[in-house]
Amino acid sequence: MTSHPAFPPPPGARAYPLRTSRGEFAVVDSSSSPEAGAQERGVVLMLPGFTGSKEDFRLLHEPLAHRGYRVVAVDGRGQYESDGPLEDESAYAQRELARDVLAQAEALGGPVHLVGHSLGGQIARAAVLLDHSPFLSFTLVSSGPAEISVSQQQRVKLLRDALAVMSMAEVWEAIQAMGPPEEVGGPARGLGDQDQLRRRWLGHSPAQLLATGRQLCTEPDRVAELAAIPLPFHVLSGAHDDTWPVAILDDMAQRLDARRTVISGAEHSPNADQPLPTAHALADFWDGIGRR
Repeated sequence: MTSHPAFPPPPGARAYPLRTSRGEFAVVDSSSSPEAGAQERGVVLMLPGFTGSKEDFRLLHEPLAHRGYRVVAVDGRGQYESDGPLEDESAYAQRELARDVLAQAEALGGPVHLVGHSLGGQIARAAVLLDHSPFLSFTLVSSGPAEISVSQQQRVKLLRDALAVMSMAEVWEAIQAMGPPEEVGGPARGLGDQDQLRRRWLGHSPAQLLATGRQLCTEPDRVAELAAIPLPFHVLSGAHDDTWPVAILDDMAQRLDARRTVISGAEHSPNADQPLPTAHALADFWDGIGRR
């Protein structure tokens, strides 16, 4: 981790390297702050999406802490402030990344509520299918049953082609030349100014982006396998999503017998677009599990 992070932690949170049996991972960790006399309700492990980072969840820390939940958002191997090989794509095989998640949950003392956004949802699913015992529940945020939409596959292919012939800095400049962040999307769009987002982009391993980009475009449908796991499931998304159409997420939720939440006014990143309704929906789901 860098000594002077581009993104200061949100109030009540701290950034540090989480030591696990599979190495260190950069996290932002916020302690719960429940009402006087209440007990901590649980620990939450959050995994970010493609080109993203733990900072994508920073607007959720405070509202979830007020509901009694400790939130630990993590950079996966090769993401932003977590180390990873720059050229060896084998280190980012989905099974390897899933084992990292199991190690992170173990380091937090488990069991934990697991949340995965987009690519993070696919990696989280792989972890649950390897071993569900470290988890109390599993929430997929804007993360679908199989490969991403054709239009998004084309965007990922463009990025992968660029990474094959250009440096990370050159790719960033090319992205900026394509237009404003709200039109370009991807690494140019997020919670932060352009300098912060550029520093985050440059922190990523090219091998991680190449390997996980390929995974997004080839992921098989494993919903039936997941449905056989004895965990409470939650499928949460915005009201519009180009990466996995909302109707596909609706169908996945039915196949999982999952709680389904659609956040009005949000798109692919409800955690950033509408953080308060998203936080309340997550906490309501976990509270219900606690009552059961």
